[in-house]
Amino acid sequence: VAMGEMGLDYYWKDSTPEEQDKVFRRQIAIAKEMKLPIVIHNRDATEDCYKILKEEGIQDIGGIMHSYNGDVEYMKRFLDLGMHISFSGVTTFKNAPQVRECAKLVPFDRMLVETDAPYLAPVPYRGKRNEPGYTRYVVETIAKERGLAWEEVAHQTTQNAIKLFRMEERGLL
Repeated sequence: VAMGEMGLDYYWKDSTPEEQDKVFRRQIAIAKEMKLPIVIHNRDATEDCYKILKEEGIQDIGGIMHSYNGDVEYMKRFLDLGMHISFSGVTTFKNAPQVRECAKLVPFDRMLVETDAPYLAPVPYRGKRNEPGYTRYVVETIAKERGLAWEEVAHQTTQNAIKLFRMEERGLL
């Protein structure tokens, strides 16, 4: 239903930015050929990631900014490219106010939630192995930030995933 996780990671020094750029662009080309949305991993490379997505015309297929932890301005720029913003356990961390601000401001029809298991377990499980069931803590945090019932956030993010991944037309529901 999607291609990924792909993107840029300048934190780990396993490959050069130039090598990552080349592979990332090729992965985007394959996703476009297959007409699949993409799931983007971005770590310490936000400007380059944005530039590549824009240059490659990602609006044609869209996708997800996975485990988003950037600021509001970049969030808006990624949204302008047709991307969805997905929030992980980081949303619950005390030291992540900019992520909660993004969760408050992202258009409701472009928001997703995720675990990123086995990493980034939300409070109250921070530092432990993450599990899919812990997504509820992300949903509850977002609901609180937006002044909504958690059920509303859970329903909307589910509908957003169904639409993005074209699950109905693929007979997956």
